[in-house]
Amino acid sequence: MTGRSEVNAAPPGRSVAGPGAFRRFGSGDGPVALLMIVPAAILFGLFIFWPFLRGLLLSFHHWDGFSPPTWAGLANYARLFGDGIFRGALGNNLIFVVGVVIFKNVLGLAVALLLNQAIRGRSFFRAATFVPVTLSFVAVGLLWAWIYNPVFGLLNAALDLVGLEALTRSWLGDASIALYAIIAVDVWKWLGFHAVIYLAGLQTIPTELYESATMDGTSALQRFWHVTLPLLTPIVFINTILIFSGAFVRNFDLVYVMTRGGPNHATEVVLTDMVREAFLNGAMGYASAMGYVLFLIVGLLSVAMVGLMRRRSYAF
Repeated sequence: MTGRSEVNAAPPGRSVAGPGAFRRFGSGDGPVALLMIVPAAILFGLFIFWPFLRGLLLSFHHWDGFSPPTWAGLANYARLFGDGIFRGALGNNLIFVVGVVIFKNVLGLAVALLLNQAIRGRSFFRAATFVPVTLSFVAVGLLWAWIYNPVFGLLNAALDLVGLEALTRSWLGDASIALYAIIAVDVWKWLGFHAVIYLAGLQTIPTELYESATMDGTSALQRFWHVTLPLLTPIVFINTILIFSGAFVRNFDLVYVMTRGGPNHATEVVLTDMVREAFLNGAMGYASAMGYVLFLIVGLLSVAMVGLMRRRSYAF
């Protein structure tokens, strides 16, 4: 008897699947593993896959939530192209995405760089930075709606206090700045989360690289540009995907609590438009069509971003 395994490897290019593979699956831990997967698979099918299919079917019907659905074909999808409110909401979504991707990445990395330094009270500042992440969207929306209040809000009061009363305004009532005010709140809430991810990435960079760069006479900016940033590129991609997906599908709470899409649809996003069409206008099928168009857009852009990562040879 030799120490060589009795199970021969399959020749190159030939699949190992076959009757023998199924017999090994049945005689090993396969049945136990399958038994453990079944409950999760059933729950996934009942609460995710089946509602997904039902919603897709509903998008091809007219339904007010009470009377029987009637077949509409592609009418709901065709209606989207002529709906100015939906196009505006989709445009606001894109502005929201661009704004939060830029500011969460830039400010998150800046905060992580500061918290990675040997400063007094570093643990306290790290914890304090993460506190807004633990707050609910409703609480954050109500808090900042009071801060932005044009009559007794803290922001206008602070501007008055430092002599910048010319900058005071109705932050959520001015259609030209209301969306950007909400973007600022979303950045504030999630800044600590993305800073923690960057901080974890910074702590994996070997200190020897910084020591070698310092001995070569490089400045702090050169060390950041040629050492820190290249090694953090995979972390930047991870943060960007998280921010990107959240900006499309997790902005309903803040917008609805703070402005409900106003003034005059200036802060309307696709999710708030969907809720209004479904539950106020009774257009369940049309709202479903909105949801699947948004799903398609997010899916295609996400696949494009993952493809970009793979072309750059980052393993995730």
